[in-house]
Amino acid sequence: MIPETEWQEEISSSIRNIDELAQRVQLSIADLDTNKLLSNINPEDQHTKFPLRVTESYLRRVEVGNSKDPLLLQILPTATENLHQTGYSLDPVGDCSAQKQDGVIQKYHGRALLITTPACAIHCRYCFRRHYPYSENRISDTNLAEAIEWIKEEKSLNEIILSGGDPMMLSNQRLFRVIDSIAEIPHIKTVRIHTRMPVVLPSRIDDMLIDRLSQLNINKVVVIHANHPNEINSEVESALLRIKQSGTILLNQSVLLKGVNDSASTLKQLSLRLFDAGVIPYYLHTLDRVVGSHHFEVRDEIAVKIIKTLSSQLPGYLVPKLVREIEGESEKCAVEFSLTR
Repeated sequence: MIPETEWQEEISSSIRNIDELAQRVQLSIADLDTNKLLSNINPEDQHTKFPLRVTESYLRRVEVGNSKDPLLLQILPTATENLHQTGYSLDPVGDCSAQKQDGVIQKYHGRALLITTPACAIHCRYCFRRHYPYSENRISDTNLAEAIEWIKEEKSLNEIILSGGDPMMLSNQRLFRVIDSIAEIPHIKTVRIHTRMPVVLPSRIDDMLIDRLSQLNINKVVVIHANHPNEINSEVESALLRIKQSGTILLNQSVLLKGVNDSASTLKQLSLRLFDAGVIPYYLHTLDRVVGSHHFEVRDEIAVKIIKTLSSQLPGYLVPKLVREIEGESEKCAVEFSLTR
């Protein structure tokens, strides 16, 4: 058996139990219930189907004793996840309808996305793929060759995006088996990795990963996902700077979340922290309306006011684009709203 690395050991010891989580953040179950953050669990509840999972590294950044901590709110199952809301669906961005074959999604011209794994280091409660049918719709060791052949035939493609789940949950060996296969295709000029691992488990950014990234003779982009400045501590900053030093472009995409980052001051600090770590804040997504996430939604008029305030306080390159993903559209759609309405 191959020995576990440090980061894999931390994955194995992730917190997956509400009682343990409550103890670690010094909040009783009664405290959490009082704040409507928790309900009795039954097998039909959405949060049972999408269970709690958080790394030790991420949990250490949660403020002890604060039931409204913005990092805690992102990972704690809530009673409201089980309430039905009109306008919310299992596949809010049309992933399934855009599937070309097992594990291959194409929505936009020139690029395609590979679902590399269903696994993530933490379970974000607003995840738009929390109901995605991974068992039959992902890249595996057995169908990777078929996906590569499809990419070879699609000469209009110039960029491949690795997504999931989180691609960096794969071992370096498995991750670069996919990347190396893609990099050998002449018309593919860029490989992009969408990952939350540098933020939620910075130990994942190990020497072997950096060495392999450095050796790639192809454009490399890593898009991380950070929502709040408290997520970026010194360990995260160090991991991100290591990625940048490998010759990789670093971008961030955030989701605008009620109670987490729905203020200009929070997003300003996030942009500044990201830039210190070598990351450009690229997208600020409105909530993808997936079943179980409605309590995070921020109204468009509030979102636009936040961006307008942010634009008055930061240079343009530190202001993320406010966008929404709409099923069937050929691009991410800019969110615009007349404040005089």
